[in-house]
Amino acid sequence: MVKNKSLGSYAADAAIHLILFLFAMVTLIPFYSILAGSLASARENALNPLLLWPREPTFDSYRYILSTPTMPRALLVTIYITIVGTTVNIVMTILMAWPLAHRRIMGRAAIMFYVTFTMLFNGGMIPTYLVVRGVGLLNSWAALIIPTAINAFNLILMKNFFQEVPASLEESAKLDGANDLSILIRIVVPLSMPAIATFTLFYAVAHWNSFMNVLLYIRNSSKWTIQILLRQIVILSQGGMGDSSMMGESFLIPPQGVKMAAIIFSTFPILCVYPFLQKYFIKGVMAGSIKG
Repeated sequence: MVKNKSLGSYAADAAIHLILFLFAMVTLIPFYSILAGSLASARENALNPLLLWPREPTFDSYRYILSTPTMPRALLVTIYITIVGTTVNIVMTILMAWPLAHRRIMGRAAIMFYVTFTMLFNGGMIPTYLVVRGVGLLNSWAALIIPTAINAFNLILMKNFFQEVPASLEESAKLDGANDLSILIRIVVPLSMPAIATFTLFYAVAHWNSFMNVLLYIRNSSKWTIQILLRQIVILSQGGMGDSSMMGESFLIPPQGVKMAAIIFSTFPILCVYPFLQKYFIKGVMAGSIKG
């Protein structure tokens, strides 16, 4: 029998909902402010930095960003790097984490030590650059994928997740004649989809937001990702990088609006991916917190 809630319980629930609402507003208001600023004119942005909503919304900032033919190319390059890089990350992480999840593997402790060591100590920017240059990866998209093929932290979490897969499933599959690769693909991977989806999101966001690696390794502007190109647009927003002639003689380049439009343009695509991975992401986080 369910007891009726007391007045104190209702008050506590109301306070919790109010706190959660305030936290949500603190998170959403900056996005809303940037969106409003990207749709405002240069004059309105100058007069009112904290704009609630523009009186006369305009897409001039977005037209300015898209006026250069390099923007679609940079967006396609970023999508390509994100898809290929994330695929390589997930495949390599799974292929290394699955053997390390078995205690019978010789040298397992030593390998895990070296993996953990890289989380605390690494060669640094200049030695990494010298290695990338030495193997001939400079100015190639492979330089953005191969050096970061496996994240040590994600590898350890994936290994721990694989260790929770019942050993009886593997033994039963081997009795039926399945080899290790078949067990991994047909049994382990389907059972680990929440964790895989979580790490896919982590890797994809890292590739989408990649900036320093592109700045270091890519010299050809035709291979720039959207983050580098948007940096150039923000820096040169007053120098006529865009083709303003297509917008009319009276068009005024809005520097502040361009910066905000650049933020929206670079953030919106990756935000659209999250709803499709949300349920797997939540399951993966909960499983990791319970299983440790």
